[in-house]
Amino acid sequence: MLERKKKKLIYLDYAAATPLGPRVALVMKESFSKNYANASSIYELGMQAKFEIEGARVKIAKMLSAREGEIVFTAGGTESVNLALFGVIRQAMALGIKKPHLIVSAIEHHAVLESAKALEAEGIVLTILKTNNFGFVDPKEVAKNIQKNTVLVSIMYANNEVGTIEPISEISKVIRKANANRKNKILFHTDACQAAGALDLNVNRLGVDLMTLNASKIYGPKQIGLLYVRAGVTLKPLVYGGGQERGLRSGTENTAGISGFAKALEISEKLKAEENNRLKILQGYLIKEIKKRIPKAILNGPEHSRLPNNINFSFPGIDGEALLLYLDAQGFAVSTGSACASTSLDPSHVLIALGLSKSNAKASVRITLGRATKKKDLQKLLSVLPGLVKELRRVEWVDEKK
Repeated sequence: MLERKKKKLIYLDYAAATPLGPRVALVMKESFSKNYANASSIYELGMQAKFEIEGARVKIAKMLSAREGEIVFTAGGTESVNLALFGVIRQAMALGIKKPHLIVSAIEHHAVLESAKALEAEGIVLTILKTNNFGFVDPKEVAKNIQKNTVLVSIMYANNEVGTIEPISEISKVIRKANANRKNKILFHTDACQAAGALDLNVNRLGVDLMTLNASKIYGPKQIGLLYVRAGVTLKPLVYGGGQERGLRSGTENTAGISGFAKALEISEKLKAEENNRLKILQGYLIKEIKKRIPKAILNGPEHSRLPNNINFSFPGIDGEALLLYLDAQGFAVSTGSACASTSLDPSHVLIALGLSKSNAKASVRITLGRATKKKDLQKLLSVLPGLVKELRRVEWVDEKK
């Protein structure tokens, strides 16, 4: 077994989850203690909880350049994605479109891909678009694949594994052009969970009809998210009950979580420009040093048009999971890909879509930076990473000879 050294943990997996921000925690603590009543109750304490939720909704809507009625709170990003995809497709079926057509990309989060495959099993037509070797979706390919029965396009804003930032506004223009002569309009959804805190979230500039966000990527609480639903868009709900959230997400509202989400988004938006610049410098430093110090290291994803906190490398000749465990024993928390698929033995579907071999995809490690990351943390990582890669390559080579 690996001997764990007693060192301070250096957390480098912010794309998986972020710690709860102290100011967010204070807001939530106050909510827990004061506004604990059911927000659907009509007595004063219930109305106070309702006012708190609606105040958070107004704040979030303003930050997205949306209307407050266009914000639907959910229990996280996955539920939001499911509501968007199943909601649109089932509404189309209810309107008489027998085989609705859905377009997604090959590098979507599992929440999108698994939902799409489940819908395909129900009888819809599914197109999974290929990307180039850097993970970019070509807007022309979107246009080329639009059919008469296309009802929804879902392309993520920024990839969670390699950080590729997709040309969302350009894809939106393609869809709007296709809609010019259509009776049944194509809707456009983007999973923006990784984009929050780093990219522009103005829904009008992006040109999206539906957008998914969650709080756990921006130093907010887990199990709270939202779906932006442009006015005029009709969805079939997933959860039925008391009719909360415009009937699209029944169930007692998570008042403290919603307030925490609003505070986390507010802080992230205020810090965005400064934090992006800081992280880009750290990102550039780490990429340069890894390339210099580790032979044959492969940077996965683009050098530019990439989230400023994302670094993903393959080290041919090793097993990425073994490297993760060795780094963990040294006090570093990193990832081999999407945290939501960490129990899978299959190579990353994102890296395979980018054209990597299965062996190189399995030799990958994702390092994602955050507010607490300092250059000295990366220097400590660099003091052990090259040696661990070298040792694992030696072990792998010996095993292969056997």
